[in-house]
Amino acid sequence: MNNLILLRHGQSQWNLENRFTGWEDVPLTEQGIAEAKVAGQLMKKNKVHIDVIFSSVLQRATKTAELAIKEMNLEQFWSDGQLLMTKDQSLNERDYGDLVGFNKEETANKYGKEQVRIWRRSYDVSPPGGESLENVVTRVKPYFINFIEPKINEGQDVLIAAHGNSLRASMIQVGLYKAEEISKIEIPTGSPFIITYESGKVVNSKYLS
Repeated sequence: MNNLILLRHGQSQWNLENRFTGWEDVPLTEQGIAEAKVAGQLMKKNKVHIDVIFSSVLQRATKTAELAIKEMNLEQFWSDGQLLMTKDQSLNERDYGDLVGFNKEETANKYGKEQVRIWRRSYDVSPPGGESLENVVTRVKPYFINFIEPKINEGQDVLIAAHGNSLRASMIQVGLYKAEEISKIEIPTGSPFIITYESGKVVNSKYLS
């Protein structure tokens, strides 16, 4: 058996400020740093093995991976002070376009709560100038098939440190959820989600505790 570990980054500064973040490269908060460390401690406690690490290019994801791996004392992933991982913007968060930087409550007051709900939670409706969740799935799918899936099929244990929506897209790709279900799935920050494979098929999934 082998595992795919999905890890959403710890709380970012704009998570704290309730802003639409998207591709804006904001740092982790102190709470986010703590969440990343706890994620590493949970993986160490549960004896999670990792062979390869993938991440988005955004610092809130890469820093979460770095902090978690440090807690696991996995020295083989470090070279000249840098974590050995594959970064790609295909795993970036959903681009919220014209909404990026705006407080979500203020945006609801401006455009109406229902319109903002549709932009945030529908599958195929994009905010102005941004991506729908369907667009993110379309972006993540070829990268997952070409680079992540082969590692899983080889029996390797894979960690993906990324974002709520790119991880939702990954969950669709491995068959955990259908497109019409995924918008309702909440992924907490800094909580490792383990998907277990046996002979190339998903046999179990759970959050570590």
